[in-house]
Amino acid sequence: MKNQTFNDGVVNIYSIGNIAEPGNKPKDGLTLKVGQLRYKKRTVGMGRFWIAMQALAKIDMVIRVPLLPNISSQDVAIPIDGEQYKIVQVQQPEDVSPPVLDLSLQRLETKHGIK
Repeated sequence: MKNQTFNDGVVNIYSIGNIAEPGNKPKDGLTLKVGQLRYKKRTVGMGRFWIAMQALAKIDMVIRVPLLPNISSQDVAIPIDGEQYKIVQVQQPEDVSPPVLDLSLQRLETKHGIK
């Protein structure tokens, strides 16, 4: 079993939803779900890259984070580069200690507001 470290940076995970004040017109934006989560950068492998391209997606980054049950492909990640990334895929490798998630990320062209 491989022992995993998380030394490459910190990422915040956000959910997308209505961030408008009560009574105002609804406005989609980001609400913090998990803050200050350490990660390890992973290589975007050729297989993952070409499969994403066939699905008309582009994987810009893959990061490995400690296992948390509430991270999903409906969320947005903002790592230390400050860019916003859609979580395209969440995978849980079995041969790693402590338990982890691999998050495949696609850079967002249009940025969301943050609450």
